[in-house]
Amino acid sequence: MIRFEDVGVTYEGAAEPTVRGVGFEVPEGELVLLIGPSGVGKSTVLGAVSGLVPHFTGGTLSGRVTVAGRDTRRYKPRELADVVGTVGQDPLAHFVTDTVEDELAYGMESLGLAPEVMRRRVEETLDLLGLAGLRDRPIATLSGGQRQRVAIGSVLTPHPEVLVLDEPTSALDPAAAEEVLAVLQRLVHDLGTTVLMAEHRLERVIHYADRIVLLPAPGAVPVVGTPAEVMAVSPVYPPVVDLGRLAGWSPLPLTVRDARRRATPLRNRLTTAAPRRTTSVAGSRAAGAARVSAPAPRRRGQATRPAPASAEAPAQAEAQAPAPASRKRPRHPLALFRRRPSTPPEGATTEAAVPEPAAPYIAEVRALAVRRGRVDALHHVDLTVAPGETIALMGRNGAGKSTLLGALVGLVEPGAGSVRVGGTVPHRIPPRELVRHVGLVPQDPRDLLYADTVAAECAAADRDAAAEPGTCRALVSDLLPGITDGTHPRDLSEGQCLALALAVVLTARPPLLLLDEPTRGLDYAAKARLAAVLRELAAEGHAIVLATHDVELAAEIAHRVVLLAEGEVIADGPTAETVVSSPSYAPQVTKILAPQRWLTVAEVRRALA
Repeated sequence: MIRFEDVGVTYEGAAEPTVRGVGFEVPEGELVLLIGPSGVGKSTVLGAVSGLVPHFTGGTLSGRVTVAGRDTRRYKPRELADVVGTVGQDPLAHFVTDTVEDELAYGMESLGLAPEVMRRRVEETLDLLGLAGLRDRPIATLSGGQRQRVAIGSVLTPHPEVLVLDEPTSALDPAAAEEVLAVLQRLVHDLGTTVLMAEHRLERVIHYADRIVLLPAPGAVPVVGTPAEVMAVSPVYPPVVDLGRLAGWSPLPLTVRDARRRATPLRNRLTTAAPRRTTSVAGSRAAGAARVSAPAPRRRGQATRPAPASAEAPAQAEAQAPAPASRKRPRHPLALFRRRPSTPPEGATTEAAVPEPAAPYIAEVRALAVRRGRVDALHHVDLTVAPGETIALMGRNGAGKSTLLGALVGLVEPGAGSVRVGGTVPHRIPPRELVRHVGLVPQDPRDLLYADTVAAECAAADRDAAAEPGTCRALVSDLLPGITDGTHPRDLSEGQCLALALAVVLTARPPLLLLDEPTRGLDYAAKARLAAVLRELAAEGHAIVLATHDVELAAEIAHRVVLLAEGEVIADGPTAETVVSSPSYAPQVTKILAPQRWLTVAEVRRALA
């Protein structure tokens, strides 16, 4: 169905090809997973299937790519639309209409399908993806994960023969991701649909794949094989494979079930060892005190679990992919939080053991309620954030995580209750003053980027934060090496954009750092570097609140986890207690080694050392 024959792609102005020597076939009715470190050209390979490369991106494509017998160099994307359905990394770039139901119908309208067929397929897709309750909602009011499901649904309704998906679960909560992947598997098995999918969160998808295509490095020849064959040599692998390598299991397990069947000897070795976790700043000061609480029936005591050190991961360079011709975007409200000087809080220290601060909390939320249109986004939420704490906000898509972050940074005005950050009311003070207390990296990091080059973005961030020249650039290099100064921010991949936006915000060293889905587009090595930066900030006394669906990241760095559902806090406590009791939010290592309370491979590795 899909055939690559010695394919190479060189973008205009690039010294080397982004990909070269790519040759593989995807038979009809298979789900093939495209993996590799960040920047090796996975999105470029996917774009060549849909015709976006080179018709939209420009550059030179050598070799031959055919889909259902059509050469994608001869057929433009619109001429392949009846065969190929594509969902990119950014769902917002995908939408054409204003409401969910209209978006699901648009592709079928373009192909001229009969109204009765369109109606039936829309209803089927609404049910398949759990979107029935959102059918009349404006797309602009949806959460990031809800938008991603709508984008996937909009390419399912025309029933294409081939689906090309670029990180389709990156913004989905664990349950929603399982639902979407189950739908894709059903299409493959029952209808013979061919799926080519790139994904960084291998723990979610690897057991669904028939085969894997590994791009091991930029410009390297791909490795093709079964999941077990490729995982044996892959530089990127999920925690279950990492644990299997540590334990010496052969063949390597790909699922939690397989690993649990072999884990008894490992559990026995770990029986006398307890996870070695250093005491957190907040925990050492107030273990047992109530830090964050739900309404009275759900109130819990406070204890903390500090983040373990992550395993070392090699630096992976990211390749550059060109952007569309139009680079200008309207300035987002978050841009107001840039270009303002920021100073650290008085009394801040860089030592790991921070003394008792003058104020107990950096941020306080009391009985917060927010209504957005017809939706009660938050209801009676209480939250306190102490210096040195890292809190993971988790919950299904639309639970209110991003709304809570917006309230903390002043973008969302409370309908009831109160929000205070650094003694100020965020929505009532100007950005010039607020940026001294809080910084936010949003779901779409491009909202913070508007200079013409990476160097210009970093120079502006240094000036505005009154930081030493080169501070922002050094942070970018630490997070994702390989980004050149002259690159336009719109030419960066999702992971590179996140690294740049995070560096811009961190340049000011705000006492409270907020991150909304910070691991979208990041491979395991880049995620390990991000975790190291966040641990360092927490050790220096910065408070961190991140909204994430990445249970492995939460297990790695969060002292506490707060679960939200329907705008309310339903669980709150130390990470080791909260996630262990949740089948949806427990990391792979926890599931494999239960009932022992291990969270990460790094913890197990230290215990066995």
